[in-house]
Amino acid sequence: MLTISQRGIAMPASPIRKLVPFAEAAKKKGLTVYHLNIGQPDIETPPAIMDAVRNVQMPVLEYSHSAGNESYRRKLTTYYKKLGIEVDYDEIMITTGGSEAIRFAFLTCLDEGDEVLIPEPLYANYLGFACEAGVRVVAVPSSIEDGFALPPTDVFARYITDKTKAILICNPNNPTGYLYSREEIEAIGKICKERHLYLLGDEAYREFCYGDTDHTSVLHIAGLEEHAILLDTISKRYSACGARIGALVTKNKKVLESALKFAQARLSPPGLAQILGEAAIDLPADYFDTTKEEYLQRRNLLVSRLNSMEGVFCPNPGGAFYAMARLPIDDCDKFCQWLLEAFSYHNQTLMLAPGTGFYATPGLGKNEVRLAYVINQTAISNAMDCLETALKVYPGRTI
Repeated sequence: MLTISQRGIAMPASPIRKLVPFAEAAKKKGLTVYHLNIGQPDIETPPAIMDAVRNVQMPVLEYSHSAGNESYRRKLTTYYKKLGIEVDYDEIMITTGGSEAIRFAFLTCLDEGDEVLIPEPLYANYLGFACEAGVRVVAVPSSIEDGFALPPTDVFARYITDKTKAILICNPNNPTGYLYSREEIEAIGKICKERHLYLLGDEAYREFCYGDTDHTSVLHIAGLEEHAILLDTISKRYSACGARIGALVTKNKKVLESALKFAQARLSPPGLAQILGEAAIDLPADYFDTTKEEYLQRRNLLVSRLNSMEGVFCPNPGGAFYAMARLPIDDCDKFCQWLLEAFSYHNQTLMLAPGTGFYATPGLGKNEVRLAYVINQTAISNAMDCLETALKVYPGRTI
């Protein structure tokens, strides 16, 4: 009898995408669906970087070096230098999206059965990457009550065992939008140094930090040269999710040498997309200003509308383009499906990501949802009208 592997059975489904069939069915019924469920920006990909691909003179589209084109890696060092991160081109490995950077970090730094500590709620795909690598995610709880701030270091220390090999921090955070301060990153770095752990920094949203707190990279912290591994992507900062270009950056030569073997097994990262990524580094210095301001306005609108609804609480995110909100509902999975199957307001509805999918601990997040403010402000207003109306008539309302 044919069977599916235990790995395949254990692999978690994406909480972000699992409701897609219901959204498609709603659209076939003629409903407008506002997509707040996924971090796909509607900001235009810069035409200049698209033109770089269109105008490339390349008689043969060859494999690149497994670590990525040297020209791109050299140019990336100038990008990082502007951020106060001093790295050489041979300390950078280009990956197929940030996803592959995370996967390579898990495969390189942890053995099967080892543990990685991650603040919870967490980016849902970490659980999938860990499953692939045979790694156990140990969730360190944070609370919506204090905006999902980093738990104190003594709390982290309680979760460390002889199987713990790494701590992973997403900064700014997906799904919460929380922006970790330099003091918080330094505190985690101190733990990693004292306990001989890797510090993995997922920094996909570094360009989108609001308020007076600057972004702190794991590579900004002195003394962590052998511990810190930066996981990066161009997807969000250039609104180029489909390019599938990321990077693994570290000064730890042994990690890079080992990761290169996994990179060689997949041959090379996408060739044309590396050209796009290289061209992006030549964008004007003020390129992010307009985009960041637009996201800031969207955040303010979304959070204000949410907190004006009866029984709803949403902390104000410090970065990225996500917010986690607590709703007066019995079950977020049921609610999010109900929105698409049974609800409409002026022939419209909205798609949210159920909060349960962002928790490794069973039972948590049942009354929470993640909202991605990646649609324009008019669409956000319409979506919030739908949500406010839906919460008044949802059969599982709790207040």
